[in-house]
Amino acid sequence: MKNVRDIVSSDFKKEVLEAQVPVAVDFWAPWCGPCHMVAPVVEAVSQKMDGQVKFVKINTDENRKVAQDYQIMAIPSLVIFKDGVEVHRVVGYVPEEDLEVQLKNYISSS
Repeated sequence: MKNVRDIVSSDFKKEVLEAQVPVAVDFWAPWCGPCHMVAPVVEAVSQKMDGQVKFVKINTDENRKVAQDYQIMAIPSLVIFKDGVEVHRVVGYVPEEDLEVQLKNYISSS
């Protein structure tokens, strides 16, 4: 994925909580079929919203503490952060258009 960066727990504060723009965090795992279905949707939306929203993904198997801290109970979960605070969460597959509309709610005042 070009616009969606893989991060680890040690990057979370800098890449997500201290970001100057809204951040969409894709919580996923390699064994998760629906996660692989959501990945191209997230990539497509990240290209459309380049510069307006930052997109990262974090493997919940390798970064369990972050997943626990944000109470990720099911994957894929796409959690939107703005100004270091969770503002929205999408669990499961969501069509590209729906995801784009949901993210636009957090851009205007960023």
